Amino acid sequence: MAVSDQARVWGLDASHYTNHKLHAESCAWVEKNCYVDLWIELLHAAKLEPLAMLPFTLASDFDGEQWTFYKPPHGDIRSLYGIDVQEMNVFKPLIEHALFHSSQGRVLMTEADAFWLPDTRGTDYRTQHTKTTIAVDSVDLPAQKLGYFHNASYYELEGEDFSNLFRLGHGPDPTFLPLFAELASFGRVQVLSPQELAEKSRLLLRHWLKEAPASNPLARFGSHVAAELETLRAKGLGYYHTFAFATIRQCGSGFELAAAYLRWLQSVLPGGYAAAAESFEAISTSSKALILKGARAVSSSKPADFSAIFEQMATSWDTGMSALDRGK
Repeated sequence: MAVSDQARVWGLDASHYTNHKLHAESCAWVEKNCYVDLWIELLHAAKLEPLAMLPFTLASDFDGEQWTFYKPPHGDIRSLYGIDVQEMNVFKPLIEHALFHSSQGRVLMTEADAFWLPDTRGTDYRTQHTKTTIAVDSVDLPAQKLGYFHNASYYELEGEDFSNLFRLGHGPDPTFLPLFAELASFGRVQVLSPQELAEKSRLLLRHWLKEAPASNPLARFGSHVAAELETLRAKGLGYYHTFAFATIRQCGSGFELAAAYLRWLQSVLPGGYAAAAESFEAISTSSKALILKGARAVSSSKPADFSAIFEQMATSWDTGMSALDRGK
């Protein structure tokens, strides 16, 4: 099949794109994690309701080292929206895959180097090489322009960023491994009524509640932070921020999504979800405060006591899960 050197799925305009309310500036965590953020905006761009996919956040757990990196399962996405997601075999230059699949209406989601993503200006852009994930909407090879989803919104890049992101002009390099990529096919999207969508989502909620931690993860997390404090101090503030991303941030942003999901479900299918949402929102808010408290503690040699904030968070988790048990 002949492939054009220009292709698009939706052909969005970054200057007029409005992101989903889950990425509003009023959120405690505007960016959650790179993968779930992509799906929020992809579904929003397809005029589907992303809140319905979030029951999996109720199974978030602390594994003794980090909080689970919550991701929307492909089976849930297919069940709710009719979207098929498959891992892609990257056997050609990535630009060729992007052009072909965009022309077929498929969204290519790929690992990328944030060094070449201008939306990360102020953090990674042109300063450090960091792995992240983007989703391709439009590709224009002659103009060297890319329209892509990343984190909380939709963006465009061009020129040197385009050529380096796709490694154009780079010769064969046996040390460069193909990037992990997936394809999301929107050809059989199902658009359900709010009631139908909520009913399907509630079935998924019942499943994920069965997968929820058997013991309170906030209590275990609190013990871990207390035990790790001196190690964090020894390794310094830079390491603390990496630690906080894998732990406190994943905890807080995940429970913010859980709260938003339950408020949406309550608005469509009233059933005792509001109280649980309030409890999980409290965990999210406390996590935001904890990041700052932890940074101050790591930068100081003074004794630090996190017990009170973790006790509150653990109580909120117990209260929220109990409310959901009653709300089934």
